[in-house]
Amino acid sequence: MKHKTLLVFVSLLVLASMILAACQPAATGPVAKDYEELAFGEPLVVSAECANNKVKEIAALDEFTVQITMCKPDPAFLAKAAFVPFFVYPREWVEAYANEENQEKLLSQPVGTGPYYIESWNRGDSIVFKRFADYWGEPAKAETLVFRWATEGAQRLLELQSGTVDHIVKLSPDDYEAVKGDDTLQFLPVPNPNIMYLAMVNVVDPNGERTPSIFGDLTVRKAIALGIDRQRIVDNFYPAGSEAASHFTPCSIPNACQGEAWYDFDVEAANALLDEAGLTKGDDGIRFETAIYYRDVFRVYLPEPGLVAVEIQTQLRDNLGIEAEVIVMESGEFIDESTNGRLDGLYMLGWGADYLHVTNFLDFHFSRSNPQYGDPYPEIYEVLEEASTIADVATTAPLYEQANNAIKELIPMVPIAHGAPADAARGDVENAHTAVLGPPDLWNVVPGDRDTLVYLKAAEPISLYCADETDGESLDACKMVTEGLYKYAADGSALPTLATSCTANDDATVYTCTLREGVKFHDGSTLDANDFIRSWDASMNAASEYHIGNTGAFEYPSYLFDALMNLEE
Repeated sequence: MKHKTLLVFVSLLVLASMILAACQPAATGPVAKDYEELAFGEPLVVSAECANNKVKEIAALDEFTVQITMCKPDPAFLAKAAFVPFFVYPREWVEAYANEENQEKLLSQPVGTGPYYIESWNRGDSIVFKRFADYWGEPAKAETLVFRWATEGAQRLLELQSGTVDHIVKLSPDDYEAVKGDDTLQFLPVPNPNIMYLAMVNVVDPNGERTPSIFGDLTVRKAIALGIDRQRIVDNFYPAGSEAASHFTPCSIPNACQGEAWYDFDVEAANALLDEAGLTKGDDGIRFETAIYYRDVFRVYLPEPGLVAVEIQTQLRDNLGIEAEVIVMESGEFIDESTNGRLDGLYMLGWGADYLHVTNFLDFHFSRSNPQYGDPYPEIYEVLEEASTIADVATTAPLYEQANNAIKELIPMVPIAHGAPADAARGDVENAHTAVLGPPDLWNVVPGDRDTLVYLKAAEPISLYCADETDGESLDACKMVTEGLYKYAADGSALPTLATSCTANDDATVYTCTLREGVKFHDGSTLDANDFIRSWDASMNAASEYHIGNTGAFEYPSYLFDALMNLEE
């Protein structure tokens, strides 16, 4: 009876959504531009002195050739260039909207070369994409693609069962067997490597004033590492196939698990450390108070965020005598506060692979320019910077062993779990699939006999200018609209897209890429090398007048290439 009542409620929600969407203004075409298209003209060049940054210069050599010059080798460059934050926009669009006056258009109306363009973003309800008739490649199978979202896994499954959506993401672990046993549905395992971790900030910066944190004491951080039963969390809140993390990076990635495995659960040793730190228990059995922050968004690495937060809260109190208040934050605020090191306490966060290299996990989270744990740890990032310049896996193995051991010794966070996520789809959806990296190529999916493919997500995007986003919902939506030099195949390999090819010199410090000719943007303009230069200038160059985004952090451009170009210390 409960499920029937919820199904009626969901159906009413869907009807309301359809009425709301119908009230939106009709689209008259892909994109109406209010800027003048520029001829290729003078080739653009953006350069920087080599400091902490890896990128030295991005240059248009001619109308269809770009060259990226590094300060030091980067053998993972093509894998990074295939990632959504490095995709390409029209030069004119960037120059028109990357400013404070037009920031809202920048964040909500992206123009790309992809198989779909955005017809409307109906805030709080849906994003409607339409097939781009002038797409350079094979056209999208479905004329219309709709992204909707629902935070509760039960609601997502009921919508799938009722036929109001075609594909749902992040199936709740409790529903795996139900989907597998339903011959009208497809169970779709997601092979994305991931990590969920509990972070600790050593120096807090909530108001622009850096102040010490109790977690600045390594003894306290080690007590937390020893005092949390990670296997219990996996057993109780993760689907079959998940595992307690032995290292930060999943072991399926080369060099990920070099070095010592994480600490075993040891409550006695943990309490001895807290006593040693002078944090004795009071009459109420409590040593000190703190907080656990999280966002209530289902993730492949954290399928039950609220339940896991309460479990960690309970373990901290019962195992260690630490009283932690659980604080739920809005998703965008949480990402901004956590990644900038402004949360005074513990927080739960995680990561799914963006490209299949250990640098994606370690270099992002432990780089010299990442303040999410407070002051970065040179014992970690200096080794990672050296390893990132070497292509040979065997040669870098000792360096990653050193880095992983330093992470274990210094404990910026506690690696909790590698999840085993899954999606589900209606049985008549052709080519329903998942991908190792990011969402599947939804333009290749056929929604049965319907013209519209409805894809139900777990949350709404934060913004659609993905050069300055790390949120998965944002990146997934951007992937439908924008493209880069390369893209990821279903197995995670990098394939040429807007580039027909990119070649590197012998030491991987110079990449020369030939662009595909005749590619149209959604605004009708034609791709050329200056579009690439201006797009990367806006995201990679801290001195650019167009370096404006949502948070202004431009985390991926900064961390994956060591630091932004022309960044003032």
